[in-house]
Amino acid sequence: MEYTRIVISKFGEPEVLEKVVEKELPIPKKGEVRVKVLATSASFTDTLVRRGIYPNIKAKLPFSPGYDLIGVVDEIGENVHNLKIGQKVADLTVIGSYTEYICLVANSVVPVPENLDNGETVSLILSYLTAYQMLHRSAKIKNGQTILIHACSGAVGTAILQLGKLMNLKMYGTASKGKHEFIQRMGAIPIDYKNQDFVKVIKEKEPNGIDAVFDPMGGDYFPRSLSLLKKKGTLVAFGFQNSASGNGGNMILDFLKVKWWNLLPNKPHANFYLITSMRKQHPEWFKEDLQVLFKLLLEKKIKPEIGKTMKLEDAVEAHRLVENAKVEGKIILNVSDGK
Repeated sequence: MEYTRIVISKFGEPEVLEKVVEKELPIPKKGEVRVKVLATSASFTDTLVRRGIYPNIKAKLPFSPGYDLIGVVDEIGENVHNLKIGQKVADLTVIGSYTEYICLVANSVVPVPENLDNGETVSLILSYLTAYQMLHRSAKIKNGQTILIHACSGAVGTAILQLGKLMNLKMYGTASKGKHEFIQRMGAIPIDYKNQDFVKVIKEKEPNGIDAVFDPMGGDYFPRSLSLLKKKGTLVAFGFQNSASGNGGNMILDFLKVKWWNLLPNKPHANFYLITSMRKQHPEWFKEDLQVLFKLLLEKKIKPEIGKTMKLEDAVEAHRLVENAKVEGKIILNVSDGK
């Protein structure tokens, strides 16, 4: 039986994403399940993978990108006893989910409640899990504290805003002027990064400092963000958006800066969050935290912002939209029929 997937044969611009028809379905090995993919997403992280600058990707070209997925178990390999055919599951694949079928390690997938929307659910796996773990695992934020989120109208920023609202956090967010109404609706105080100095704004409004900054920008944003923190505050770096976009900063240098700052005495704490590293170090947290998010979604306490829903074969255009920041919220790629 034939199936379709999107592959990268060389690193580069969105046009390197190509549709390929495979002649035979993959066969699950011992300890694996084959999953029929229902939905995946197009994220900024996927664009870094496509360009060949995302760290720790060891797969050789050609391969399929795709960081996350929702699907149903289609076939079960030997020695798999915890899943059944037809069961809905989620996984953080890092690469590989831009496909109609994929084989995954059975112990890596997380069961998904059947009555959740596929697009909203797949939005939780990368963006909301990143937001949740940065708040609760990295910064260890407590109810009622004050935080700053850079680039807060993006997928992860939006997730932090929603989760932060549940914790009664006082939230500031940097974004362009056109995103301010959206940010205010999400319960945060917007700062126009183009026309306002966020350091000056925060120091005027919060002279005693704030508890955490979530910074995907890197470069000269890091020392400025650190200057706003209380003595026991935390800078959580993630994404390195500026260096990845060619707008300043250096991914490796920024990472080393974060490590170096933690060696300085009497300074706020800084760390770099990478979801794959967190999962490798604490695999149980991945399943625990994702189940918490599924529960919040079921209870309608969070609602992912779906900016646009497209088809898998529209991956090229989806990546263009992500890189040009043309869409508020998550871009979902529907792969197979499903709710």
